[in-house]
Amino acid sequence: MIRHLVLFRLNEGVERDDPRVVAGVKAFEELEGRIPELRAWECGWNISDRPIAYDFAINSAVEDPEALTRYLEHPAHRAAAGLWREFATWVIADYPF
Repeated sequence: MIRHLVLFRLNEGVERDDPRVVAGVKAFEELEGRIPELRAWECGWNISDRPIAYDFAINSAVEDPEALTRYLEHPAHRAAAGLWREFATWVIADYPF
């Protein structure tokens, strides 16, 4: 199995209630159950107020590297990630577990 973690930081001046952010969160929430490769799916707002904290996180799992590629290339994933490009930056980590 491979864990796929993504941490998002909203761009300067962008708030959680921005309509673009609301649409982006909804798009990620709706991925659960839509992409067959996903074995686990969680996403949500960070509750920490530490200065190094990111704002939003995705924690997911897929079977193998090929499944990760299919997930990343899935049209629903591409559409959701495309929304976030407008208002956030992110970092990822993919590791076996």
